[in-house]
Amino acid sequence: MSKFIFTFFVLFTIWIGFTTSLQPQEVITGSILSLIITLFAYKTFSKTALSFFQPKRLFNILKYLVVFLIALVKSNFDVAKRVISPSLPINPGIVKYNTKLKSDIAKVVLANSITLTPGTLTVDIIDDALHIHWLDVKSKEPDIIFKEIGEQFEIILKEIFE
Repeated sequence: MSKFIFTFFVLFTIWIGFTTSLQPQEVITGSILSLIITLFAYKTFSKTALSFFQPKRLFNILKYLVVFLIALVKSNFDVAKRVISPSLPINPGIVKYNTKLKSDIAKVVLANSITLTPGTLTVDIIDDALHIHWLDVKSKEPDIIFKEIGEQFEIILKEIFE
């Protein structure tokens, strides 16, 4: 029963979030639609969703957002400096980043985080390797690539997804 209630609550909250209205007709329509969808989806939905909402995991998600935002700001300033001062050297290239993450979802979040930070772009994911276009390749050494590009992301993603 708790899975059913949880699924209904999440779906109804999403409905209210999208409609941004507490008008009676919106609330009734949202309740009915959420109930119908919950009847069909609560077993599957709650199997993964309930395990995801644990205090430790939620704390690590917030921690990840902070680390990501800091990396985003730093990389934005770095790329902006290179644009404003064309004399700054760039050394573009594609490097192979070996991840220690096992979960496919964690790998995709890592790849997207790397892509969203300016100066890097994830080109491909093959097994445990991400192929990344890097604006300023500092080294071809796997340990240095790991440390420079995504170590701070990967440490927290391991706590969230594995």
